[in-house]
Amino acid sequence: MKKRTTSLLLVGILMLTLAKTGNACTNYLITKGASADGSVMISYAADSHVLYGELYHWPAGEWPEGTMMDVYEWDTGKWLGKIKQARKTYNVVGNMNENQVAIGETTYGGRSELHHQPQAIVDYGSLIYIALQRSTSARDAIKIMTELVAEYGYYSEGESFSVSDKNEAWILEMIGKGEYELGAVWVARRIPDGYVSGHANQARITTFPLANGKTSITSKHIDKIFNPEVECIYAADVISFAKENGFYEGPDKEFSFSDVYAPVDFGGARFCEIRVWTMFNKVKEGMGQYWEYVKGHIQHPVPAKKGEPLRPENFASNRMPLWVKPDHKITLHEMMNFMRDHLENTELDMSKDVGAGPFGLPYRWRPLTWEVDSVRYCNERATTTQQTGFSFIAQSRGWLPDGIGGIIWWGVDDASGTVYMPMYTSITTIPYNFRVGNGDMMEWSETSGFWIFNQVQNFAYTRYNMIHPEIDSVQQKLEKEFIAFTPAVDEAAKTLMEKDKALAVAYLTDYSNGIGEKVFKTWKNLYAYLFMKYMDGNVKTKRETPEGYKYVTPNLKQPGYSKNYYRQIATQTGDKLKVIGDGH
Repeated sequence: MKKRTTSLLLVGILMLTLAKTGNACTNYLITKGASADGSVMISYAADSHVLYGELYHWPAGEWPEGTMMDVYEWDTGKWLGKIKQARKTYNVVGNMNENQVAIGETTYGGRSELHHQPQAIVDYGSLIYIALQRSTSARDAIKIMTELVAEYGYYSEGESFSVSDKNEAWILEMIGKGEYELGAVWVARRIPDGYVSGHANQARITTFPLANGKTSITSKHIDKIFNPEVECIYAADVISFAKENGFYEGPDKEFSFSDVYAPVDFGGARFCEIRVWTMFNKVKEGMGQYWEYVKGHIQHPVPAKKGEPLRPENFASNRMPLWVKPDHKITLHEMMNFMRDHLENTELDMSKDVGAGPFGLPYRWRPLTWEVDSVRYCNERATTTQQTGFSFIAQSRGWLPDGIGGIIWWGVDDASGTVYMPMYTSITTIPYNFRVGNGDMMEWSETSGFWIFNQVQNFAYTRYNMIHPEIDSVQQKLEKEFIAFTPAVDEAAKTLMEKDKALAVAYLTDYSNGIGEKVFKTWKNLYAYLFMKYMDGNVKTKRETPEGYKYVTPNLKQPGYSKNYYRQIATQTGDKLKVIGDGH
């Protein structure tokens, strides 16, 4: 979701005040050569304090020639205009279609003068879901997305997209041309097989190979994107537009998309790049060399001068690479757990400082930055965060036919407390408890998965180190069961598909809907259990009723606070709470 930057060089107090105010998203990308089972995976967390988590669905369709479709801005619901409908559209479940194409995003903002085009029709969210309805591969999706903004304009701020299919994973970074002209400038790069990548609200493509007619091409030859040798494609004017408008001065070969259109600042590193680093650090030795960078210590050989075009010597010199080769193959469950990081095992672990309170809470309530005695401070912005509407891991499996191979492992609310449920991307109905229209951000529904997960997780926030381990236990058990059972479901669906595709789709629809119902009921029961056990600061457990008793009260513990927290209280209050005499 959205992160805002307001000028070319956001530094110091202005940057801390305005940038990255808490609405943000995290994407990780795993190529098939880097995954344990040979699947391609991307993850996405849609993080916004006002986004209601529900599982979107667009059924496949065929449309008469000349059909027009309405476009509404995804964030606000504002009608933007009409565009031509495709003759054929594909089934879409969440952010993945029946052809195993998946798309995620992170907003990085970038240069404020290139934000919304008043005459543009297509915003970043609509771009995702329109492309998913129309595309058969990641390359096809990139072609569709870039052609749409060229024809209809780009309504949003700077955006990074993860685009994947059963063979490849790409990063597409785009920013509009503001009021200069209709359209956008962009660069798309394929992640080399065997490598992993990520992006989290900071543009990450720096320099890129210039067009050579073989592995790198411009949008003038967009149809060549389907050549498997092509690994980079970019808008033909991505460099010239920057030069003509005074954003960049220097050799084309040294042009950096990120450093020119969205220069990294303290917030871009500390609140955004650090989330990429946490995943890289789990899979690759030596990532400690970038720790100072992700804490916000950015090195520039020559500082930029306000109002002057940027030159290569002004670019950040200590940035992380766009991708790394992991030291081991990444499993699906690892990918799920990457999304649950709170900066554990680092000096910035949010469960360790005074802000964690007496129960080790690894969250900080917004705003993200704050002030004491005219000095600005910040909270950490970890991968897992309280304001997540929904998140997913999209898994594309090329050894299975389309309709079976694509699974979006989808969950609502804070990733630390969610359950990633397998939703096959050919299904024709969505589980009722997670369906669009079952409640919204200001309408309570007793049958809403979003609301029950928020009930459980918000209760856990009150005594995190006691309650969350119980949630984690149920979550991990369910996810491991779903993963273990998947091959059997695949085989059953494959057998059915060989006879009748409609039967296979009906089977997968029933299975996915059953998973949604099971998870919802489990979480309903979990909330009741946790509330009874932990209410009023106590910890109660059942005990057997002895013979001869009508009933028996539960075991009761009153753990209070930790010794360290009691010491803090005693230090801060002095003699105020001291017991005098014998204490009676």
